[in-house]
Amino acid sequence: MSYNLETAQHPETLRRVAIDPVSRVEGHGKVTILLDDQNKVHQVRLHIVEFRGFEKFIQGRPYWEVPVMVQRLCGICPVSHHLAASKALDVIVGAKKLTPAAEKLRRLMHYGQMLQSHALHFFHLCSPDLLFGFDSEVTKRNIVGVAMAHPETAKRGVLLRRFGQEVIRVTAGKRVHGTGAVPGGMNKSLTTAERDELLKDIYHIVQWSRDAVHLIQQVHTQDPGLYNSFGIFRSNFMSLVGHNGDLDFYDGTLRARDDNGKLIFDHVDYQQYHQYIEEEVRPWSYMKFPFFKSLGKEHGWYKVGPLARVQNCNQISTPFAEHERKEFVDYAGGSPLHAPLAYHWTRMIEMLHAAEVIKELLHDDDLLSKDLMVEGERQMEGVGVIEAPRGTLFHHYQVDENDVVTMANLIVSTTNNNQAMNEAIRHVARRYLNGREVTEGLLNHIEVAIRAFDPCLSCATHALGKMPLAVELVDVEGQVVHALSRA
Repeated sequence: MSYNLETAQHPETLRRVAIDPVSRVEGHGKVTILLDDQNKVHQVRLHIVEFRGFEKFIQGRPYWEVPVMVQRLCGICPVSHHLAASKALDVIVGAKKLTPAAEKLRRLMHYGQMLQSHALHFFHLCSPDLLFGFDSEVTKRNIVGVAMAHPETAKRGVLLRRFGQEVIRVTAGKRVHGTGAVPGGMNKSLTTAERDELLKDIYHIVQWSRDAVHLIQQVHTQDPGLYNSFGIFRSNFMSLVGHNGDLDFYDGTLRARDDNGKLIFDHVDYQQYHQYIEEEVRPWSYMKFPFFKSLGKEHGWYKVGPLARVQNCNQISTPFAEHERKEFVDYAGGSPLHAPLAYHWTRMIEMLHAAEVIKELLHDDDLLSKDLMVEGERQMEGVGVIEAPRGTLFHHYQVDENDVVTMANLIVSTTNNNQAMNEAIRHVARRYLNGREVTEGLLNHIEVAIRAFDPCLSCATHALGKMPLAVELVDVEGQVVHALSRA
């Protein structure tokens, strides 16, 4: 495995295909593909062409404002940024260990976040491709088509996401951009009525999550030739793991493996992440390219998210999800599975685990406790890391003696997957692009590869439905050979 997004020699002699913007993701991104006269792909790049500047405008603000401010990074997973920032600022206020109530309430909030985000992505954004096929009729390949052909599946997708949003509401105060977590703990607990209302539905949620795993498992195994080869590439991978090696979305230590599953580093304190990870900047994208320092930028890039997490942990603590993890590992033959479309399978395993953890937490009376805050010796720097739906999320802050943020560094999940997404679309382009005719089916194959990673290109929000899309095939003299547009 190595960095192999090659630089095209004499690009002025090559034909250029541009997908601008990429659809069904939020933020401004485009794909460019360069072809020679034999239609060989010379270069594929995913360009992130917007700049938002969160790391800069956080500077100069009081640190206690940050957990609320950073949620504006993302409209569909604000909880992840809310909690990553709060964890970093726990260190600043000296809260080395939260009260049991505060930690369990944060976990409940975050696992509700994982449930609703995974449900949204799978049922609303990706199930049309998975249920109807990548080349199916475009007027059918959407959530309305799913609702008509598979009404029970579409209904469960809506209800699963709604339940996750309710978990967020009762823990954070609002479904979007809540204020539940604060440096040192939480500012609210659950009422008995709130807990009982969630308990009424949780057993249905667990069963529907089990059914979702079986659905994607069936889709995947019915056409293994496609699903095991589409956009496939080998890479390192990284995630948090619990202190006993369990899958853990909220806390733990960093573990990384190479493409064969061999450990690169293990049980690394994420306060020291900068000793292991470096970020590269390239002139054609506003999104950074992280890599492991020990391996260098050519060999050290990696992927994160469900496919990494499920294969990086030793076990999953909840019984149904652990059974499904073992099924997945057996299917992969004991070696890491690198197929991007396997993200969907592992994403549903994680959704099931989130549902099971929520069920366990709802039976814990600590959720009703008012013992929510701790403090300790003041520090000037803190790092918070959490497993967001899309992968490992880093928040790193420094503050001065006046409680003002002087430095902020964020490595969001999609940034960690940046090189991996580039690799996936390069492999898909080489397999499916013939260089002569640009079709809607071709566009969707490229986008299917990107959507497998569930990216937020601006780390802002998912986009439901279509975004404008225009693709042009241009010859060496700059003349448009073929064009296709989508409103």
